[in-house]
Amino acid sequence: MSSVTYSPWSIEATNLPVHARNPIHTDEGGRTAGFPSALVAGVTVYAYLCHLPLVTHGLAWVQRGGGEVRFKQPVFDRDHVAVSARMSDDETLIEAYTDSPRPRAVLRPTLNADAAPALRPGDDLDQVTIVADTPYGADYAVPAGDDLNLCRSAGVVHPAVWPDLANDIMHKQLARGSWVHTRSIIRHHRAVTVGSEITIVSRVIERFFAHGERAIVDMHFMHNDDIVTSIEHEAIVDLSVTT
Repeated sequence: MSSVTYSPWSIEATNLPVHARNPIHTDEGGRTAGFPSALVAGVTVYAYLCHLPLVTHGLAWVQRGGGEVRFKQPVFDRDHVAVSARMSDDETLIEAYTDSPRPRAVLRPTLNADAAPALRPGDDLDQVTIVADTPYGADYAVPAGDDLNLCRSAGVVHPAVWPDLANDIMHKQLARGSWVHTRSIIRHHRAVTVGSEITIVSRVIERFFAHGERAIVDMHFMHNDDIVTSIEHEAIVDLSVTT
């Protein structure tokens, strides 16, 4: 993807009420965790990062793309977020900036994702089955302010749905109190039609301590026994633990 040109784009960040179940996405919870106000959810910032590959590559990126996203600094409600791409060591980096010279989040996109890796050894979480429709459908990014119509026109699930579903697993089965999504490696193996039934198979493959208790989870998103998306998902699941 080194020869591809991405056009810069910007948006005013929106802190969605649906994310307030994680206290860090409320003003009180954000201040308790040491921030000036509520943090905008990482999946919302990821949806903003997705805008550039969606515009540049269209449905090809939804079908066989993906990449690694890392969240480096918080984004706050009403921050002006500028999304742009640059080359580093022959690698494309899509970055989200606010008022800092350092990027708030970085996506290393790929157009041809590898085959889904097997779930590594670890502790299985409960399987979850959902229907891929609002809020987990084609219009996922609309409440966050991105009105790009590509996924809605095609009737396919927006790519930011997958890490949000992964967050739902982390929130319900692993997190204790406020928690923070730190990074994901996301591989799309095919586009998913809105209304499809999706089963999520998850396994905790590592726990460790770094600025809190962290968990790394492998996830397969299945439709009709096919893996449609695979994710390696990392989060600080307990901010109160410091050793």
